Amino acid sequence: MSSVIRAIRGMNDILPDESDKWGYFEEIIRTWLAAYGYRNLRTPVVEQTDLFVRSIGAITDIVEKEMYTFVDHLNGEQLTLRPEGTASCVRAVIEHNLLYTGPQRLYYSGPMFRHERPQKGRYRQFHQVGVEALGFSGPDIDAEHIIMCARLWRLLGVTPVRLEIGTLGSPDSRAIYRARLVSYLERFADQLDEDARRRLHSNPLRILDSKNPAMQELLKDAPRLFDDLDEESLAHFESLQTILRNRGVDFTINPRLVRGLDYYNRTVFEWVSDHLGAQGTICAGGRYDGLIAQVGGKPAPACGFAMGIERILALMVGLDETYTANRPDIYVVHQGEMAADFAWEVAEYLRDQGVKVVLHNGGGAFKSQMKKADVSGAQFAAVIGDDEAKARRISLKPLREAAEQVSVDLAEICALLGKN
Repeated sequence: MSSVIRAIRGMNDILPDESDKWGYFEEIIRTWLAAYGYRNLRTPVVEQTDLFVRSIGAITDIVEKEMYTFVDHLNGEQLTLRPEGTASCVRAVIEHNLLYTGPQRLYYSGPMFRHERPQKGRYRQFHQVGVEALGFSGPDIDAEHIIMCARLWRLLGVTPVRLEIGTLGSPDSRAIYRARLVSYLERFADQLDEDARRRLHSNPLRILDSKNPAMQELLKDAPRLFDDLDEESLAHFESLQTILRNRGVDFTINPRLVRGLDYYNRTVFEWVSDHLGAQGTICAGGRYDGLIAQVGGKPAPACGFAMGIERILALMVGLDETYTANRPDIYVVHQGEMAADFAWEVAEYLRDQGVKVVLHNGGGAFKSQMKKADVSGAQFAAVIGDDEAKARRISLKPLREAAEQVSVDLAEICALLGKN
């Protein structure tokens, strides 16, 4: 006998009870993004591998270790399941010339894939909502992204979360800092761990983000990127801070905030929770002014952010009664030949009026049907026997409160439910 086939570790099923919570989250997300003028973009989950190598950076954990890459046997192309969404968004904007009509506010959502060791808050298939603003150069759009996140946390009841912001400056100022950082780290070459030694001359800024306590101790006296920032980047960062302060958004400046993707410049930010263990970042992003040209388009400024849906849902506690939108209003129980036919009529009529209805299937005594009605989460049971069918009446029984069962006709049942 063959063994049971199970889901791949780190790629999880989302069962109906949990899916209700996802639906509640997604409904809020759509309304929230529409309020800021962002429109939906949907891209394939598979892209050419070179898109991610060119955008994310060849010397990054994602490209080096985490991408699901394979060869298309039809044409020999190297393809990759998308590990993040910004690169795909930029590719689509370039391919379809979306910036021709002016700057774009876009968003996407869906599964991303990274081949890594699954743990709480870190999965091989995970889901993100990404927000991108392309064609905007000023700090006001950076601030908009941060301020709209602050609003979302209030809408979702996600607290507490803290905001860390930083700046990576321009490519020129970062090159100056890179040389100073390498010079500093070379003095401690024998103390560097394997990752730091490998990145020392290829991507030294990633060492700043090391999770190794020994590396963080060594970096305490390292040069600061802020000391090499150009005047334009400093002015951009100061303007961002002013807008945030004026809007009452609290933040901490983190001079070592570098993010894990090479395409960032100037503004970077993270929203962090202390209630998720090691995977505390629930939302992060920043500016990527060079990426559009890097992927092959006409140079244009851009910035954006992405949030991890699983991590945010883990913080949404105590709201079980809120995200029950998919539960039925009425569960129709019936017994008898005439009752069964009338039950179909009742169910379809109620659906025409916008009522969510589950019609019992499979027969059984009223007692067993009522148990299923209760488990369904419905607010009412519509009880129909042959006598009710002859009189074209329905016995409406409340399931969630101590109230009397009443006999109603089709028009009255809608009035009781507030549907007319």
